[in-house]
Amino acid sequence: MTARRMTVGQALIEFLANQWTVDRDASGAEIRERTVPGVFGIFGHGNVAGVGQALQQLNAQDPALMPYYQARNEQAMVHQAVGYARMHRRRGTFAAAASVGPGATNLLTGAALATTNRLPALLLPSDTFATRVADPVLQQLEQPHDIGLTVNDAFRPLSRFFDRVQRPEQLFSIALGAMRVLTDPAETGAVTISLPEDVQAEAFDVPAEFLQPREWRIRRPRPERDALAAAVAAIRSAKRPFIVAGGGVIYSGAEDALRELVEATGIPVGTTQAGGGSLPWDHPQYLGGVGATGTTAANRLAAEADLVIGIGTRYSDFTTASRTAFQEPGVRFVNINVAAFDAVKHGSQLPVVADARETLLELAPLLADWRLGADSAERLAREKGEWDGVVDAALAPTGAELPGQSEIIGAVHAASDPRDVIVQAAGSLPGDLHKLWRVRDPLGYHVEYAYSCMGYEIAGGLGAKRGLDAAGDDRDVIVMVGDGSYLMLSTELATAVAEGIKLVVVIVQNHGYASIGHLSETVGSERFGTKYRRYDAEARNFQGDEVLPVDLAMNARSYGVDVVEIPVAPGAAEALREAVVAAKASPRSTVIHINSDPLVYAPDGEGWWDVPVAEVSDLESTQRARAEYEEHVRAQRPLLG
Repeated sequence: MTARRMTVGQALIEFLANQWTVDRDASGAEIRERTVPGVFGIFGHGNVAGVGQALQQLNAQDPALMPYYQARNEQAMVHQAVGYARMHRRRGTFAAAASVGPGATNLLTGAALATTNRLPALLLPSDTFATRVADPVLQQLEQPHDIGLTVNDAFRPLSRFFDRVQRPEQLFSIALGAMRVLTDPAETGAVTISLPEDVQAEAFDVPAEFLQPREWRIRRPRPERDALAAAVAAIRSAKRPFIVAGGGVIYSGAEDALRELVEATGIPVGTTQAGGGSLPWDHPQYLGGVGATGTTAANRLAAEADLVIGIGTRYSDFTTASRTAFQEPGVRFVNINVAAFDAVKHGSQLPVVADARETLLELAPLLADWRLGADSAERLAREKGEWDGVVDAALAPTGAELPGQSEIIGAVHAASDPRDVIVQAAGSLPGDLHKLWRVRDPLGYHVEYAYSCMGYEIAGGLGAKRGLDAAGDDRDVIVMVGDGSYLMLSTELATAVAEGIKLVVVIVQNHGYASIGHLSETVGSERFGTKYRRYDAEARNFQGDEVLPVDLAMNARSYGVDVVEIPVAPGAAEALREAVVAAKASPRSTVIHINSDPLVYAPDGEGWWDVPVAEVSDLESTQRARAEYEEHVRAQRPLLG
């Protein structure tokens, strides 16, 4: 084949346009989609003549081949890519191109989020001159002890793949290596290709083979025979097994296989935040979230489990309730995970390093003649029924003029359709949603809680809706965001307006950091620094009573979206429900603003989270908190099963 004379930027963009992910769904039908269907970009001197020019040139030649999309913040570009990837079960993601220096480092938080969540995102930060002909250029950081070090080296610990294109010829191996990691379910996360600004614009001969369509098949490894046999033997010998379903169930499309297995065996299931949707909320075997933000039903059965079957979970401290969730002496772990790193956690001697769906499909016939007894089913039904009653009461409208967050969640849930997607990430909402949101669809629950990044919500919701639109799926995306997270990153509302992408955004205004305020009380710090109040110059703190005159509804209106303000009045939650129904019927993005009472808490799910309390203190509140902390710590276990 012949070669073409191209710049590095042109070759990279055309290469990405021809990469395809191939997978099979639960029915065996082949799925083929673009691995990178578009590029988000904010341009500066570092990339306007490289990647920017390449995108413009390809747009002029074939606008559909590699579309370019604007964004308002580099971090938000990665959040959009992650939201898209979640909706596409890791089969596709976006590239995020940034300029030198601050543009590049603005991507860092997004890189950490993608890697922590095990979700693919392709980062293309520009770098300073490889030739160093113009050192130091504008926005270049210099380190006298290592002149070759740049700010882009900060991506190394945050990425699952990092490389720098120092010479044009290196692009071939770097691009192929990046694609391998993007499409590998065991390794995926942030993939970073650092692009010096001079190299981006440098020309070289590109073989036609590099630019031809290339397919990347998602690996779905089957379990090894001996590992599967050991898992089956452990399950058969268990008296009180318990399944923890994580994000791997969703990403591998294993929800149907999970349902069939638990219906046949009677094993109860609790989910992590990423595993929400693995079973519908009303399934007889489903007990809700497990761990620090879990339900009493899931946590009580988890505490008594003699065998924990983890499926696609990384066992975060919230899932294990900081290693207090599983209390049975001698509890063992069967860990089914495509990543060996996660499969051997908690000293498991029963790791199954394989795809979740493939493993569940092979487990089912091997357990066809085995089922838990009637007493287990009765206990499960009793605990589930009790918790469902608690949730019913928590979600019910009270007529209050300042509703608590549980009541607000109830109003949004009542207005939503079964296939709608709820998006959230940080503050007190993730914990309350984990307990209270009744998930009715495998893709209906998207709470980014591995990195729990304040500001993810609107950008991530935009990425989720973009992913649904690309799949021809017209369901609504409902973003719930606290005022603290909204103030962190709301700018992608302008992106939604620019592209006509519809979101329903509910801002819960509580004038501060509700989650950390509550946590501050539990550690004896009395909500210090967590309220949005005017500064008291004499006391030198923000602990007064004067609320700030900030108008978030007016701010949202300035982006060009429709805005509905729920007045502080009796029946506010019912007014919210009506507003969400109207917003869903509208073709435009709508922001709904409602005030809440941050001191009305969701029901307790009997979980705990280890946040150390000062060992010595002059404050009585801290002394009390320390005593309570020491009581909880006694329940922690090493989990070496």
